[in-house]
Amino acid sequence: MAKTSKKVSNSQVIMTQLVLPSHTNALDTVFGGTVMSWIDIAAAIAAQRHSNKDVVTASIDRLDFVAPVFKGWVVNLKASVNYTSKTSMEVGVRVDAENPKTGETFHTASAYTTFVALGSNGKPSEVPDLILETEVEKRRFQDGLKRRQDRVKYRYKKDE
Repeated sequence: MAKTSKKVSNSQVIMTQLVLPSHTNALDTVFGGTVMSWIDIAAAIAAQRHSNKDVVTASIDRLDFVAPVFKGWVVNLKASVNYTSKTSMEVGVRVDAENPKTGETFHTASAYTTFVALGSNGKPSEVPDLILETEVEKRRFQDGLKRRQDRVKYRYKKDE
């Protein structure tokens, strides 16, 4: 059976959260762990959409917090599959915050996550290839390939 392919746009996610008091610390800014959780959820949805399978988080190898997010603000997360391997997918997530009183938006965090698709037996399962339609998608794919190579190299060095 031939391996399937899917467009990047078929699995993209836009997710919105309102920062409630339960999400904040003593400074009335959102906990980093809460943002991490939202990133993981948005990325998992994108990975599931791409693979049409159950997925598990394999890694979050880069998460940069750029600016604080305050209580009452709106958080918008955009997740997109950047790169696919045989059974894994790199999903990039961008987090922007919106001050609802001024309408200003701020880039607040970015992350690269890796998910593995699981078959009905609970073992890693093949994922569709990506159909790259834009120059941005092609660049993200190449950047994702380099990050995967770095992850694999680091994984084997760690075990030495």
